[in-house]
Amino acid sequence: MRTFTTADLNKHVGDVTDAARREPVCITHHRKPRFVLMAFEDYERLQGTKDPRKAVTLETMPADFEDGLLALADQYEQGTGADD
Repeated sequence: MRTFTTADLNKHVGDVTDAARREPVCITHHRKPRFVLMAFEDYERLQGTKDPRKAVTLETMPADFEDGLLALADQYEQGTGADD
């Protein structure tokens, strides 16, 4: 991750935002990391608003997913896969 200072951001906003389009960049203030600047698409992906894939736990898994996984597990145990 590239790092810029807040002074760099003020003086060279174009360079910093161009770098942030390619990958998130760290903005430091008094030599300490303070902010991360990234493309909005990267932010959306982190928030899960653009990428439909979601992580679930056993407790939060939708019932139809659970039923499907249990059916696949039964097929596996019986040695009758979907390709058989």
